[in-house]
Amino acid sequence: MRRRNPPPPSPLPQLDGVDPVRVRLPATGSWATVREYLVARLSGAGPGMVEALFDAGSIVTADGRPVAPDAPYAPGMHVWFHRELAPEVPVPFTVDVVHRDEHIVVADKPHFLATTPRGSHVTETALARLRRDLGIETLTAAHRLDRLTAGLVLFTVRPEERGAYQTLFRDRRVRKVYEAIAPYDPAPALPVTVRSRIVKERGVLTAREVPGEPNAVSRIELAERRGRLGRYRLLPATGQTHQLRVHMNTLGVPILGDPLYPRIAAPVPAGDFRRPLQLLARELEFTDPVTGTEHRFHSGRTLAAWTSYDAWAAL
Repeated sequence: MRRRNPPPPSPLPQLDGVDPVRVRLPATGSWATVREYLVARLSGAGPGMVEALFDAGSIVTADGRPVAPDAPYAPGMHVWFHRELAPEVPVPFTVDVVHRDEHIVVADKPHFLATTPRGSHVTETALARLRRDLGIETLTAAHRLDRLTAGLVLFTVRPEERGAYQTLFRDRRVRKVYEAIAPYDPAPALPVTVRSRIVKERGVLTAREVPGEPNAVSRIELAERRGRLGRYRLLPATGQTHQLRVHMNTLGVPILGDPLYPRIAAPVPAGDFRRPLQLLARELEFTDPVTGTEHRFHSGRTLAAWTSYDAWAAL
């Protein structure tokens, strides 16, 4: 299989820990100018956005020169620009660095903070924060945690090594242990390994289980019981979207604070950080593919519903 040549390096620096947007013009098309293509491509970004970028000379080529508004369309050409970022409500919790060396950074992410820029969450992400705080522009995420899930995330320092660490997750060579707080129910015979087929359709908030070959496997254990609550130990063997949340709900013990399972809750206002999802990525264990070091990392966070349920419920 023939590989596409890598794009040229960006001529623009990061802005507030966020990479510039890179656009590659398609090999075929009927557009007369670069501007005409970008207007069509970025039609959802708001009226006048492309024109404003051209007026400011903010769309540049690989050599850093501004693209003229009447520049002819050139198939395969790359252009860069910084999008105007909408204000974001700050997430008032810290990202704690558990481990840092010349190859990787392991961070302990709080609830409500996205791992990487996506949608309306751009500067208020763990990646952007760490780039700013640590001064590592090349930092990238080797995997992701849901925005609502807290805990350990692995980031890579060197772009040429990122693939090696991503392969660990792809090949299931990372041992991940999660912790969740949910109602106690004696009905599920625990421990149990749940196997099902989970699909998550684009634009749909929830994932769902469907008939077919299982693509999601989770071992669920009851670590401790306290009255009506259980503290559960979750070991996913796969990494489907919302996998642990779906499997806990399937067992009849949905995770406390989950706004999607078993039913979709009403949206909360931006900046409402009450009642975080009681799910935590507690441990990461793997053999470093670059150094050969045996790593085992632990999150220092606690789940509020377990330490003080009444206080968490009253939020």
